[in-house]
Amino acid sequence: MKYISTRGRSPVCNFEQVLLTGLAPDGGLYVPESLPSFSVQEINSWSGLPYHELAFKIIKPFVDGEIPDDVLQSILHDSYKDFSHPAVAPLRMLGVNEWVLELYCGPTLAFKDFALQLLGRLLDYVLIRDNKKVAVLGATSGDTGSAALEGCRHCKNIDLFILHPYQRVSEVQRRQMTTVPGDNVHNIALRGNFDDCQRIVKSAFGDQSFLPADRQLVAVNSINWARIMAQIVYYFYAALSVGGPARPVSFSVPTGNFGDIYAGYLARCMGLPVHQLIIATNGNDILHRLMNKNEYSLNELRPTLSPSMDIMVSSNFERYLFDLFDRDANAVTAFVTGLGEKPLHLDEARWNRARALFSSHGVDDKTTCQVIADVYRQSGFLIDPHTAVGVEAARICNKDLTVPMITLATAHPVKFADAVTRAGLESPDLPVHMQDLFDREERYDILDNSIQEVTQYLRSRL
Repeated sequence: MKYISTRGRSPVCNFEQVLLTGLAPDGGLYVPESLPSFSVQEINSWSGLPYHELAFKIIKPFVDGEIPDDVLQSILHDSYKDFSHPAVAPLRMLGVNEWVLELYCGPTLAFKDFALQLLGRLLDYVLIRDNKKVAVLGATSGDTGSAALEGCRHCKNIDLFILHPYQRVSEVQRRQMTTVPGDNVHNIALRGNFDDCQRIVKSAFGDQSFLPADRQLVAVNSINWARIMAQIVYYFYAALSVGGPARPVSFSVPTGNFGDIYAGYLARCMGLPVHQLIIATNGNDILHRLMNKNEYSLNELRPTLSPSMDIMVSSNFERYLFDLFDRDANAVTAFVTGLGEKPLHLDEARWNRARALFSSHGVDDKTTCQVIADVYRQSGFLIDPHTAVGVEAARICNKDLTVPMITLATAHPVKFADAVTRAGLESPDLPVHMQDLFDREERYDILDNSIQEVTQYLRSRL
């Protein structure tokens, strides 16, 4: 399996190179040169497989022998063995043909655990085998940080640096990051928003001259292809659980950086019968405006009750644009680098192609709270604000009520107690393994919104 950059000016890479690189040197994102394809008969034969065994079937072609099969199987087993539910990604029915996929059974109570428990183990295997040391640099709007720290903190050959927007994540999200022990763990609260954090990370990857000669940066954000690869699996798992592939399935995905729904798009490209993909977003609705009005433009980033989606520049959208522009790297580069100068528009044919595949809906905070309250009243099931956005978008955009509609529940509601109490409900209790979270010592440094200050901070600690 070979990987190429969406901007067409970086060397072709293999899986290990992509794993250890993250962002391509030309500023693009790596994608497979070609995707594996599975027949309906083959997908059907996977029905009933445990999660880690299904993951092996789907992930093996992307690794393409660079990690021995027995090692990869062991890594996948270990990545998911300690999830709190035996199904790993259980489904809960909300109504007729309406489901929620619970993706928060991992150690940090968010869907990011599915990819980052695996990514940490993949990195550990490769770095120990090759006797390398790296610096992991990531930006988080809330959940990636804690999942990355939990997945990678035991890796002896990694120093971890995670940026989060100062005072723009929930208290539980912040404490999950800043109470992680370890001399190799460094939390940075940046005076800015998530887009600022992401911009600094991308800039650092573009010029790594500040690093010691024996180090390189590795990405844990979804710019790292391995993150996307891992997330493809639960689309197949969910579909198989509700009668796929004999019948199509639709998905509503709370969408910030476009990585999670891009994984669903890839599942569809690989042969999974996906009827509808719904981009569910909050007031920071750049993707909804593009799908609805053919307007791709930056607005002021606004804090909401669903902070993990408080993102305006969706990095992974570039990966989809690469396909939408028929893999014309020059056209993709011109489009994405033009964002911010003036409103951008797709040509009519491409806009219609995108709209045929993706539906979209934006949900405000008031409606988010109402959905949390309504779902709890109707089913006794408490959902977090991001999941509520997904449920509302699913109900608004559903084109065929006879097709199972699955909303991805991206985080446990305990991480967003403010939204739950604003919905008129009692604040949920922390799970047993987090009961002492508010008593643990926090460690983080507050830095200005400056690439120079951040890179100097990294250099001083390596």
